[in-house]
Amino acid sequence: MSDDLIQLRKGTYHDSVTLMRISRALTKMPGVEVAMVAMATELNLAIVRDLGFEPPSAGPGDLLIALRGADPARAVEELDARLTARTAAAATATATATEEQPPLTTRSAARTPADLVLVSVPGEHAFCEAYDAVEAGLPVMIFSDGVPPAQERWLKELAEERGVLVMGPDCGTAAIAGVGLGFANVLRPGPVGLVAASGTGAQQVSCLLDWAEAGVSHILGVGGRDLSAEVGGLSTMRALRLLDDDPATELVVLVGKPPDPEVARTVREVAAGLRTPVVEAVLPETDLTEAAGLALRALGRSVPAWPSWPGARRGEPRRVRGLYAGGTLCAEAAVLAGPGEFTDFGDDAYTRGRAHPMIDPTLRLEALSRVRADEVVLMDVVLGHAADPDPAASLAGAVAHTPATVVVALVGSAGDPQDLHRQAAALREAGAAVFVSNAEAARHARSLL
Repeated sequence: MSDDLIQLRKGTYHDSVTLMRISRALTKMPGVEVAMVAMATELNLAIVRDLGFEPPSAGPGDLLIALRGADPARAVEELDARLTARTAAAATATATATEEQPPLTTRSAARTPADLVLVSVPGEHAFCEAYDAVEAGLPVMIFSDGVPPAQERWLKELAEERGVLVMGPDCGTAAIAGVGLGFANVLRPGPVGLVAASGTGAQQVSCLLDWAEAGVSHILGVGGRDLSAEVGGLSTMRALRLLDDDPATELVVLVGKPPDPEVARTVREVAAGLRTPVVEAVLPETDLTEAAGLALRALGRSVPAWPSWPGARRGEPRRVRGLYAGGTLCAEAAVLAGPGEFTDFGDDAYTRGRAHPMIDPTLRLEALSRVRADEVVLMDVVLGHAADPDPAASLAGAVAHTPATVVVALVGSAGDPQDLHRQAAALREAGAAVFVSNAEAARHARSLL
């Protein structure tokens, strides 16, 4: 017999990645059927209600605990032990750190020798921190989302005056001279620089170039809204000029979603005036795999056959269900895969108060459990630093038990810590067809209809 237990701990904050890992650990305990430990955001409260719980009134600064099983009290004891151990480890690290007071603000940190500032705070606070960095004459990468477009435009205009680059807001991926920031793959050095208004789009193109042994010099993310009319492509144009001045960059690939037409015209005028050739990977005109091929040909290199692994076909698919972690990958699939329903679980609406789906598979696993036998499920699995250390461990079981046909775009490099070949083998053994090219995965899904 199962019992439900729900607790609310007012004013108790822990980061979403820590809580996700604890929830997974509790779920694996004998007798535990459901375990969700998360901050009480609107999205998480809705998920708890969908699981059959009745949460009390709560706010995003409160810790929500929902447990179902034979002995939920024992799971609470394990939860408390893990939170206590984490707090003790943090206290020990603080005690053993240098006695010198570290900077408490971006403004004070900017007075120390620095080359770049990375801002990863709740969106409502990101503007002030980024402003201090730009005002100090430092380039900044804003990992945070939720920054209003007007603030983004103002910040990038200031950056133009100060002669620095603003990457973001909502810049999830960048790499400077081989040093990855945010979600970053292990890439060989090479002659191609990327300017990317898309994090997963940049990861797809750079990983395909890595498969072709071309390599990457830099990835300059500019944020998903940079090519919009509100922002005007300001960071895109500065990033293009920066790569044009970089002796290690022989070719630039511009990656993004459909831009505002007037912004696109201005950006192309800037690109046409550069010494370095520019290849566009902008949907829907050019898919990401096609753009990687164009870049290789521009370098005088051949385009390889992109690796893939066949899977099992179940039933007669009649439509596509896209369950994506990457927004640009989702948009590309929607263009190429035919009729269906496509969800980007990396959208801001799904990530407030939760870890990104490239880290936390919970929402996609729930969606995968509800698909029908007449659907072909198309999904991405993105590897690299900061992503789930073993995504196949959580996804393979769900893939094996779904009645639908499953096609996976496995975006990663051979050097990524998750071991791409091991991930592909586990997903294929569960029945999924696996492609390193999202475009080829989408076309394969379409062929099954």
